[in-house]
Amino acid sequence: MAAPTLLVLFGSQTGTAQDTAERIGRQAQRRRFHVRVEALDSYNVVNLISEPLVVFVCSTTGQGDPPDNMKSFWRFLFRKSLPVGSLCRLDCAVLGLGDSSYPRFNFVAKKLHKRLIQLGANPLLPVGLGDEQHDLGQDAVIDPWLSAFWERSLELYPLPVGVSVLSEDVLLPSRYELHFLDDVTNGLSLEPPDWDTPLSAPPSQLHPFLARMVSNQRVTHSSHFQDVRLIDFDITGSQIQFSAGDVVMIQPQNSPEDVDQFCQLLHLDPDQFFTLTPRDNAPVPARLPQPCSVRFLLERFLDISSVPKRSFFELLGGFATNELEREKLRELSSAQGQEDLHSYCTRPRRTALEVLSDFPHTTTALSIEYLLDLFPEIKPRSFSIASSLQVHPGRIQILLAVVMFKTRIHRPRRGLCSTWLASQDPEQGVVRVPLWVKKGGLKFPTDQDPPVIMVGPGTGVAPFRAAIQERVSQGRRGNYLFFGCRQESMDFYCRSEWEELVRAGSLTLFTAFSRDQEDKVYVQHRVREHGRLLWDLIVREKAHFYIAGNAKQMPAAVMDAVKSVFESEGRLSAAESEELLAELERLGRFQSETWS
Repeated sequence: MAAPTLLVLFGSQTGTAQDTAERIGRQAQRRRFHVRVEALDSYNVVNLISEPLVVFVCSTTGQGDPPDNMKSFWRFLFRKSLPVGSLCRLDCAVLGLGDSSYPRFNFVAKKLHKRLIQLGANPLLPVGLGDEQHDLGQDAVIDPWLSAFWERSLELYPLPVGVSVLSEDVLLPSRYELHFLDDVTNGLSLEPPDWDTPLSAPPSQLHPFLARMVSNQRVTHSSHFQDVRLIDFDITGSQIQFSAGDVVMIQPQNSPEDVDQFCQLLHLDPDQFFTLTPRDNAPVPARLPQPCSVRFLLERFLDISSVPKRSFFELLGGFATNELEREKLRELSSAQGQEDLHSYCTRPRRTALEVLSDFPHTTTALSIEYLLDLFPEIKPRSFSIASSLQVHPGRIQILLAVVMFKTRIHRPRRGLCSTWLASQDPEQGVVRVPLWVKKGGLKFPTDQDPPVIMVGPGTGVAPFRAAIQERVSQGRRGNYLFFGCRQESMDFYCRSEWEELVRAGSLTLFTAFSRDQEDKVYVQHRVREHGRLLWDLIVREKAHFYIAGNAKQMPAAVMDAVKSVFESEGRLSAAESEELLAELERLGRFQSETWS
């Protein structure tokens, strides 16, 4: 009897869904399935009609949107021309990873599950709805969901007689074989070959543009706890085009200190080169040159400074030679040990590099062939573009908040991309940063001239700076900005620019400095205060309303303030206010872009 076949397809924005998909793939290997794990957009979706068993793992981004690497699949699957019974031979299961603090919790997974049923697919179990807000995170749902999935799958696709599930103690083969080269270090570049060549198409993740950093200016007071930068990049010759509301993607890299420490822990020569040979037709990562240096792998590709997930400890435990370390790793990777893992790793934000230091015997035994299984790829970071291409041709500017905070671990926790960018000084030499642009979630009116109301506290003001620059250059004067920060003297970003626009009559500015008085004042308070003006703008002048910024509490508080304005100024009921807001959203006149 041939081994049953399983396809695991994932849609992942930050890497969590990919990590879960790869974990399912390893569990499938232990159950003797012939398994493939692929991103949804790299899979030829027309082959879905001939697949026997598929697991879909997908996250939800933004306001209920699919991740970037499943958007093509999403468009295809929702074609009205697809026959109703086209997937009648498909057994499937959908696992969603989401965050219940967002209004459209796991929207993509729920909608995908319904669409698969519409097309005739046979779901083996209800859609799984992982929730980041749970005390134990996504695993609180994933673990029981997977247990049910494997029980159902093995009923339909039983193991051959005499074949049993592989024990967790058996180390599965690595995805790649590494072959070290002896004498090829001379003359080989650290850059992938296509990063420095002229681009024949707009830049992308596989072919980013190496933009020159022009300036790196701190825009918060030197004594303020938060370091925020206005960074200017030269994109001349890149073919990059963008509009207000679009996003720039930046590919960061690990610090030389972390790379050196990693090499010391694993006794690696950073200047040694190797080639990769995949096992079982696994694709070689496109961003890795062949041959590749150890330094490039660690500096530009593997995310060695991220907080490791449970799967990291599962795989690392396979190399434990010390009994104490083996037991601890087993505990941290078990379903029962997730609270301990949260306390040890997630809550204090302990990095994978620091974990390796805590398990020295296991780290010494770790095979370099497993590095690409153990560590995820460094994900690009997205930033709202804070400048207009019309006003600043050949330039992209961003507002960057440098991430640094303290936990019980002695060393401060630092954001990978923000720390790297903030450390670059273009006055000390040429600094080049790999970047590309993608469409953002905010769309500003172009074919008419309604007023635009923008609520952007903190770095949420970035896309509105771009929009205001663009609109003012076009002679559009109905610009209303609600900006909030802690103190007028400390973190009032771009103050002189706003004040000049106010004097010119091009901008109406409302500010909320939360710590400049005894009672805290936020942007939602200013929205309520100016309810009469906002009602007139929205109802009588057909204004567009935008929110951008941190997703924790601000967006919901602003939306509540807007609904209270509808009730107080428009004499609407609570239900009518909800309906009006929903109608504005449907018409594209109410938009938000938030991030956690």
